[in-house]
Amino acid sequence: MSLDEDSVAGLLRSVPLFAELGDDDLERFSRVAVPRSYPEGTRVFHEGDNSDACYIVRSGTFRVTREHPDGRAITLATLTSGDIVGELAMLDGEVRSASVETLGGEGELLALPASDVRSLLERHPEITVKMVAALTRRLRAANERISRQSFQTVPSRVAGVLSQLVDDEGHDGNQSEVTIRMNQADLAQLAGTSRESVSRFLADLERSGVVRAGRGQVTILEPAKLGNYIF
Repeated sequence: MSLDEDSVAGLLRSVPLFAELGDDDLERFSRVAVPRSYPEGTRVFHEGDNSDACYIVRSGTFRVTREHPDGRAITLATLTSGDIVGELAMLDGEVRSASVETLGGEGELLALPASDVRSLLERHPEITVKMVAALTRRLRAANERISRQSFQTVPSRVAGVLSQLVDDEGHDGNQSEVTIRMNQADLAQLAGTSRESVSRFLADLERSGVVRAGRGQVTILEPAKLGNYIF
């Protein structure tokens, strides 16, 4: 897969973090950026890996996770088009603090060499401020997810995850249906529960006409009604 420099520059310009860069900086990144495609369920990098690049999400959804030695995993964030990932290890020189993998289908990233990004941040402090803001939003989202997993019931957690995924799909309140392409095991990890618990709750929602569950996807028939299950 390849992109011409104009396409790369256009993609970077659409990312809030880089939206105000001048043509010279965009051209520089366009020359060194590497587009990459990842099939469903593929790891982009693993927790503990060395870092030599950060990534911009071009398309698809990616999951950021931390793993316990016993094999359990917790989802820290989900990333969609325009999000940046892998910047922490790149900035502090440490190994990767989490793993990143595709979620719910194929995903595409744009890899940016760490040395070029660090040089950019040194020359443009305003970009650093934007990156801090982006990291803060991600931290808030992670805190919210941890709180939800700690204090909410399983149905409330699952409904909250579905509601967030609907928002990520750009639901504007006028659509009657939204399809989330994700299997029950992935939903369970996002909600911090078991696949069996997700399956039971989805069956309840289906009987109530709120969702229609299918193989590898869930169609939200009544997005507004998910709020009735979030406490």
